[in-house]
Amino acid sequence: MVSTPTPRAVIFDLDGVLVDSHEVMGRAFAAAYAKVVGPGPAPFAEYQRHQGRYFPEIMRLMGLPLEMEEPFVQESYRLAGQVPVVAGVPDLLRTLRARGFRLAVATGKAGPRARSLLTTLDLSRYFHHVVGSDEVAHAKPAPDIVLRALALLGADPAGAVMVGDAPADIHSARAAGVTAVAATWATVDEDDLIAARPDLVVHSPGDLLPISVPGRR
Repeated sequence: MVSTPTPRAVIFDLDGVLVDSHEVMGRAFAAAYAKVVGPGPAPFAEYQRHQGRYFPEIMRLMGLPLEMEEPFVQESYRLAGQVPVVAGVPDLLRTLRARGFRLAVATGKAGPRARSLLTTLDLSRYFHHVVGSDEVAHAKPAPDIVLRALALLGADPAGAVMVGDAPADIHSARAAGVTAVAATWATVDEDDLIAARPDLVVHSPGDLLPISVPGRR
């Protein structure tokens, strides 16, 4: 369970935290790889190890053509309705909003695609702001996206937490001075996530609720 002073803002990563998008993401990646690179197995396992980063940066790290981005995004939009929301997430978000929390998403996705997915899955209404990696100078693991979310929320780093499922999320949070929370429920590699030294580790969305108990500051 979480044991930390009560924050007033919670920033969430999207994929692997709010939604379990890995299966759909794999299909979109395979389609883009086949279209741009050609036949053969798409290296999705390697792609997953870079989760949290912006797609163009992942392509650079993997030595793959940036031209994969357009078909990947197109297929991701087409499959968006098939992405499952993590069980317990809507209840968590409703509770946090009811308790007066300011909520944001800071994601490796581009902003328009993130907002579209959240709208499709009926989650956008819970968030005050959604920040994509194309809307900051430097994507995760740099702190820019978390700092941007804090500025939009009007929140101080000392009064905020960032919840992520990848090392890039944890590094971004820590660099921004917010409490870094590792979410393990849909992570690709829990060992790598823990090795990033999060401040807290939670194993289900409900484990986040103790941070929002009134009077705990």
